[in-house]
Amino acid sequence: MSEVKKAIVRELGFGRLMHIPPMRVHHKLLKELANCFNLDKNTIETSYGSFRVKPSTIGAALGLNASGDLFLEKVSYKKLSEENKHIFRRFQGTTLKNLTDEMMSIGVENEQDRLMFKKIFILYIQMAFLLPTTINKISPMHLALIFKMDKITEGNWGAHVLNFIIKGITNYRLKKKKSIDGCPFALMTIYFHLGKNKDNKGEENRGPPWISN
Repeated sequence: MSEVKKAIVRELGFGRLMHIPPMRVHHKLLKELANCFNLDKNTIETSYGSFRVKPSTIGAALGLNASGDLFLEKVSYKKLSEENKHIFRRFQGTTLKNLTDEMMSIGVENEQDRLMFKKIFILYIQMAFLLPTTINKISPMHLALIFKMDKITEGNWGAHVLNFIIKGITNYRLKKKKSIDGCPFALMTIYFHLGKNKDNKGEENRGPPWISN
């Protein structure tokens, strides 16, 4: 990604996510971490200790905003303007590979292209890391956020990601799915962060995020 595009990503509030190292983790380990998540207490409970996960924890671990209004979980196609309906149809059914290719190839020389790059990046970061699903195509949930680009930086990403983790793990257990919706890679990063910055009660201490190292 070019330096200009990296600057736009930082402007959106996702600069720290660029420092997450490549992680090749067996899916069984991610499932084990999900199985350690206590849905009643929102804690990760392991033999090493218990870690409480809050929106502020996720915000600190991932360098995202964790205050303000919640994002919409869905968007009504019928209520969109004609311009936004066109954008909805443009991305509907798009795969992660399609997004990755377009994100790398699109120019950012003018404001219109810069705005489109921002939309593509928001879709990409949701599908690739923050809110991945077992279906490798953009969902209406992912699309909802790009119609509120003026709220992207101020929106409560911490609560949004936590709600998705809880929903994904709940469905995984109740429906006995083989895969988990709800960012197990993000949950692992949160676990590493808490392992570095927790007190003896499992609460988070203020400290640099794990991804800053």
